[in-house]
Amino acid sequence: MDEQELLAQRFEMYRSHLRAVAYRLLGSLSEADDAVQEAWLRLSRTDAGAIENLPGWLHTVVSRLCLDMLRSRTSRREEPWEQLTHRAPADALADDRSDPEEAAVMADSVGRALLVVLDTLTPAERIAFVLHDGFAVPFEQIAPVVDRSPATTKKLASRARRKVRGTPVVPPADLAEQRRVVEAFLAAARDGDLAGLLAVLAPDVVRRADPAALPPGVATTARGAHTVAEQTVVLGRRAQFAAPALVNGAVGAVVAPYGRLLLALTFTVEDGKITEYEVIAAPRLELLDLAVLAM
Repeated sequence: MDEQELLAQRFEMYRSHLRAVAYRLLGSLSEADDAVQEAWLRLSRTDAGAIENLPGWLHTVVSRLCLDMLRSRTSRREEPWEQLTHRAPADALADDRSDPEEAAVMADSVGRALLVVLDTLTPAERIAFVLHDGFAVPFEQIAPVVDRSPATTKKLASRARRKVRGTPVVPPADLAEQRRVVEAFLAAARDGDLAGLLAVLAPDVVRRADPAALPPGVATTARGAHTVAEQTVVLGRRAQFAAPALVNGAVGAVVAPYGRLLLALTFTVEDGKITEYEVIAAPRLELLDLAVLAM
């Protein structure tokens, strides 16, 4: 076995971990694969004998590649909104060249809400937070990646952590009740469970939605539990991509196929029932304060 084959074998030992790191940093499986492949190409052109700590070297190279890719992004969405909303739910945002099922599994393993919130951070914040909080990388090792001092890198991660966690605007007891109701609503929507939806909807519930969130011809406002429940079943196919999140300080939901934000939902909950909910699409998504719900 020649040196190049031996080096390739050593690299394969770390590929899965590097891919997981790159995916968390980028939120895209195809981009993660690109970053890992580029790291291999750079390693293959490097004198591996001069690398004292190969895992550390690879970690740094992949992180820097991801930082460059994050900085080069011109938009958080890679396609016009009209194209996204007129696709079938299973195909929505499936611009990832990787297997869509694998991309969905990866998004679930990380947490769709977390991926959405990570997308609101600056590239340096995202790198610092993910590497430290997600993979326990010391700030001394992260600092050269983001071209900051260890102290400044620690501040970047701290600022990102505050953004990710958000600040609830309702008391803990109310937040827990909202979460229970919203999770029950999402579960019923995923299963197409009409009775389950009626159990959490107030009799005079109102559903409002941005036109971009609905098929052409569907009214933006629906009233009454049965009407809202029936439309939720019909229009709720994207519920499989939904996850609870903190939206403007209260419990809401994000719809994020493969971890990419498509829609957000806000809810008004009174006496254990949803009295109103709203489906928000671009461009109003940019106005929302999104965070991850604490476990």
